[in-house]
Amino acid sequence: MTLATHATVGQLPAIRISAPDGAEATVTLYGAHLVSWKGADGQERMFCSARSALDGSKAIRGGVPVIFPQFAEQGSGMRHGFARVVTWRLEDSGLDDSDMPGAAWASFSLALGDLPPTVADAWPHQFMLGLRVAVRANELSMVLTVRNLGAAPFPFAAALHTYHLVPDICEVRIEGVSADQISILDALDEIYRNVPGQATLTSSAGTLTIEQTGFRDAVVWNPGPVDAAALSDMDNDEYQRFVCIEPALLDPFTLEPGQSWSGTYRLS
Repeated sequence: MTLATHATVGQLPAIRISAPDGAEATVTLYGAHLVSWKGADGQERMFCSARSALDGSKAIRGGVPVIFPQFAEQGSGMRHGFARVVTWRLEDSGLDDSDMPGAAWASFSLALGDLPPTVADAWPHQFMLGLRVAVRANELSMVLTVRNLGAAPFPFAAALHTYHLVPDICEVRIEGVSADQISILDALDEIYRNVPGQATLTSSAGTLTIEQTGFRDAVVWNPGPVDAAALSDMDNDEYQRFVCIEPALLDPFTLEPGQSWSGTYRLS
């Protein structure tokens, strides 16, 4: 059985990761962007906007954008950093992830030499990003690794901006991110610092368990009807079908030469 096969999403080259039990994930090389995750039950669990650009002209709206080296406008570079709008490399793939026996996995990488000159000139640090995606049964694991390959330290922020597909945003309940249960009654864009590391997302589709390590913070976001209507890459009513619960490292973390950092995100 071929565990990682080449595919196309819109006009974008992609890799489809297929586990023996039927679980699968699809990752575009543009942004190492996970655009689909289906459990062994065949149920899609990621939201992607019907109006999202899928030609490399702008960041994909939905799935799991990789945020690096800055979050939002909290830095001098482009919003949410460059990692989600440049082309990564497929490094390797296989079966039996070390933490998930029986899982199919693929790993992707991005280095300074892969960046367009204008981006590399704006952030000229010798680095290596790695993203490892593994699936089995009704589980998804994503591990983001940052390595400093240069001779000087550099600061960075990071997040996995996950768009969870839900039947109806009004019925969503989120527990474990903050001391109180989170319900979404209108637009919500909230940062939660030093989260415990495990949360649940409950809707009529069931309960999703969310675990994170390395990522210290979390962001919960839904644009609500007014802001959604202002987004050119989202239909007006699509806000009702997703909630973003993002594992994040928001305060810039300084990585010393030769050192690495890893953040893990696991959904089940």
